[in-house]
Amino acid sequence: MAEAPASQTLSRGVRILEILADARGPLSIDDVAGRLGVHRSIAYRLVRTLEDHRLVGRDAAGLVALGPRMAALAAGVAYDLQAEALPELTAVANELGMTCFLAVLDGDECITLVSVEPRHTVASVAQRPGARHPVVVGAPGKAILAQLPDAGWPEGAPDPLHAEVALVRANGYATSHDEVIPTVQSVAVPLALRAQRPAAIAVVHVATSRTNAEIATRLQHSATTIREALGA
Repeated sequence: MAEAPASQTLSRGVRILEILADARGPLSIDDVAGRLGVHRSIAYRLVRTLEDHRLVGRDAAGLVALGPRMAALAAGVAYDLQAEALPELTAVANELGMTCFLAVLDGDECITLVSVEPRHTVASVAQRPGARHPVVVGAPGKAILAQLPDAGWPEGAPDPLHAEVALVRANGYATSHDEVIPTVQSVAVPLALRAQRPAAIAVVHVATSRTNAEIATRLQHSATTIREALGA
């Protein structure tokens, strides 16, 4: 049986932030209550408290979205890593015309820490900071798993994944197609840093004339630059 949280109110407040981060757009109080599994009045009180701290905000129609204070808090997470990675992510995004992002291991999930969309392109795939998915799927997840011993993997990882990750270790990069977002492809390379969680640099795109190996070579160059800048 799962252990109950020490503070149910705090747990629910954090869960609301996660719900809003995963949402494609603002949500109504009723939507928040439904996804949280509580009465509307409880959801409203929680949202009001988060609103007082500017962690969420409501528009004129009463729809709820993450607030500006969340951006400031997120910027403080692995600040040095974000600072060194951002110029490289920007360069890759504009050079390849693809959204480039940095992902890190968070429990059994792969979470996007920072992302950059290309400046000049007709269309690009959005990858919002805070987006998360199980580490056992997607190119960034495989690139992260390649840095871990099998004993450190989540329980229940599918058997075919072991062969895929072995290939990542051999080739130095991971690929995925339709695993996290339908029709979207991804290429990722491991970013191993001392005293930090396993990470990966990745791009997402719909179609390209570049080969996965060409994309991976560019990402590997950025990964090396970031590691050198951080002294890792």
